[in-house]
Amino acid sequence: MKEWGPIKNDQHIKDQQNVDRWVHSTCNLCSIGCGCEIAVKDNKLIGVKGMKEHQTNLGRLDPKAKDQWMANNSSDRLLHPLVRNQEGKLKKATWDEAMSTIVDKAKEVIDEKGPNGAAIYSTGQGFLEDYYTIAKIGRAGIGTHLLDANTRLCTATTEYCLIQSFGSDGVPASFEDLDYTDTVMFFGHNPAETGSVLFERVMTRKKETGKPYIIVVDPRETLTAESADLHLSLNTGSNLALLNGLIGEMVRRNYVNDSFIRKHTVHFDEMKETVKEWSLEQTQQYTGISIEKLEEAVEQLGRTTSLVSTTLQGAYQAADATATCVAINNMHLMRGLIGKEGSGPLHMAGQPSSSGNRTVGGVGTYPGNRNPLNPKHLKEMAELWNVEEDKLEVGPEKGIIKQIEMMENDQIGFFWNIHTNPLVSLPNRQRAKEALKKTFVVVQDPFLTETTEIADVVLPPAMWGEKEGTMENADRTINLLRKAVEPPNGVKADFDILLDFAKRMGFQDKDGDPLIQFETPEGSFEEWKVVSKGRPSDMTAMSYQNLEENRGMQWPANEENPEGTTRLYEDFQFNTEVDYAQSYGKDIITGRPLARDEYKEKSEAGKAIFYSTPYFPPSEQPSDSYPFWFNSGRLIWHWHTRTKTSRSASLDQAAKEAYVDIQEDDAGQMGILPGEEVEVISPRGSIKVPSRVSNSVQNGTVFTPFHFGNFEKEPSANELTIDVVDPLSHQPLYKNSVCRIEKNRGSHKVKKGETVNSIAANYHLTVPQLKRANRLKDNFVKEGATLEIPLRIREVEVKEYPIPFD
Repeated sequence: MKEWGPIKNDQHIKDQQNVDRWVHSTCNLCSIGCGCEIAVKDNKLIGVKGMKEHQTNLGRLDPKAKDQWMANNSSDRLLHPLVRNQEGKLKKATWDEAMSTIVDKAKEVIDEKGPNGAAIYSTGQGFLEDYYTIAKIGRAGIGTHLLDANTRLCTATTEYCLIQSFGSDGVPASFEDLDYTDTVMFFGHNPAETGSVLFERVMTRKKETGKPYIIVVDPRETLTAESADLHLSLNTGSNLALLNGLIGEMVRRNYVNDSFIRKHTVHFDEMKETVKEWSLEQTQQYTGISIEKLEEAVEQLGRTTSLVSTTLQGAYQAADATATCVAINNMHLMRGLIGKEGSGPLHMAGQPSSSGNRTVGGVGTYPGNRNPLNPKHLKEMAELWNVEEDKLEVGPEKGIIKQIEMMENDQIGFFWNIHTNPLVSLPNRQRAKEALKKTFVVVQDPFLTETTEIADVVLPPAMWGEKEGTMENADRTINLLRKAVEPPNGVKADFDILLDFAKRMGFQDKDGDPLIQFETPEGSFEEWKVVSKGRPSDMTAMSYQNLEENRGMQWPANEENPEGTTRLYEDFQFNTEVDYAQSYGKDIITGRPLARDEYKEKSEAGKAIFYSTPYFPPSEQPSDSYPFWFNSGRLIWHWHTRTKTSRSASLDQAAKEAYVDIQEDDAGQMGILPGEEVEVISPRGSIKVPSRVSNSVQNGTVFTPFHFGNFEKEPSANELTIDVVDPLSHQPLYKNSVCRIEKNRGSHKVKKGETVNSIAANYHLTVPQLKRANRLKDNFVKEGATLEIPLRIREVEVKEYPIPFD
């Protein structure tokens, strides 16, 4: 294992001289999985520092990570359950009252609507042991198949593109491959802000060696794009058009590995037929990228001896999301750049353990990358859990957007929401709010949020540092988090809440014994290991002890790979055998699940699968009524809906409010001033935010950070976003909504003797602001003329984050 840079000492500690002890842990924010140690004094968290010996970060932490302990000590934490009374108010309750209310309602709904009248919606910030317990409770206890998580919104496409191409989930490449590769392609991925430690890893090597060559695919001029050797600034909704064009040209120039294709893949010729019609000229028309830059990309991607391609929300939350990521897999397969040091797709996760939720089956997947449509896999799970097979049979998968529709149709009566805030994070959130009001909602969250406002019961769970368990980061590394302190009085760990629910519900196996027989997180992990045996995510060689000693291990870790596996498919044997594969796949265009016979005909045991990826533009397009593309995304300073990061004064000061980025020429044509409050309107809703005039966005596109909307009167980007989903992953297309911008202004009728100077002063504007708002060329204003007066102007402050590379 190569050391990739100098050791850092990133930390934020309240009183370093008075630390009682340091506790082994892992950052609980993004998916990089940085090792850290928690500082404890008098049973309180007082700081955190990066773990110098952890290979992922070598002591580095991003600004959110350094402040993550502060939310634990926030004065507004919930310290007791809340139950909504007959007057519609949330009132303090005991744990027994709250859990009795939940259990009574769950039983009532299951009796009236059947098991699929109940849904559990969790998070990507939980622990693998919690997810496994949710999987067992949900599927073998309740019998529901409505298990999902907010990971559906950010990285569900990762799973589906990997299943399509390689037969099962699990990213082939590893962070370590970034230390060896000649070329990196950040596709819809802005790691300078969404994974700064990973970005620093790449840039540290770049500064020292000149490698890797960096390609960035992003319509915005991000911090990552500024550091690229080649920035492909493409039009919104043209991701797949770009890839089809690049791959088509690479095929024409014979930048393919014929031997690898012949020995280890199937259906290359069909894929080749799809892309052969794509000339660089046609690609330019769809993407807006110059021929010269397309040529450079083709030559670099076609000739490089090693390549790591990363993807994130810019690929996942856009049109043809799964097809786009499958096309990236196609490119790696046709060049034979997979399963080798420095090469492979590295489809990222957003949250710290969203991958773990998929792995153990706490969401739509089945534990251990099993195929719920394969009777052999269902029988195996039924034997492992000692339940009847028919308890585990499933219908079509239903993600959260489909569940919203089911609530609207009164098909779901019980919705358990764990550690997430859907009334800010879901697209078209007003629709989601009205749907959730129709069902019984349990919210499990340390704080009051937008979602608790419509909850029937609120449960206060323990936070990071107050519980024990494991998380799986974006490159299959399982990290251990030790409990540093006891949770506050009146607060319970998620794991204990789930066990209490299972006990009160009386869930049993087919012998009449309790369904849940483990009592601790470590006991849950040990049972999961048995379930994982022989599957792609085999963890039988792992234990809490060796996870701590090794500072994380990558699955599979078993008898053949006792120390874990850095990269998958080094033997070029893929998980595509029909009775081993995680799924029979889906139609790449419609998302229709394939039957066993269809998959058997399409696949060949051990060989990766090429897919044709026809391009379809986004369903919603700019028009005279809504002429702009609306884009949203993350800032380095905040996490999700700011439930935790807003409770750090420094993070809150770095980015205090939402705004809309408008391209300089667009703002000039509309007469919009920097900092002026404008109204952004889509077919679904509107928000009023200050404008930030810049050249970081393209003409005809605006951008708003999505973190805001959790607190009173805060505008939320998801008032505007469309709830159309990708047909395979069911991930919403947040990046492909449309909007218009309207100025929020009053009027002033010019009186005799008034001047530009006097009018500006009267409205607390500068003269240039007043003149620009009204396109005045000089200081003369005719009496009786009507001037537009911006109602509110305030400077948009977003602190720039300097990335250190030394």
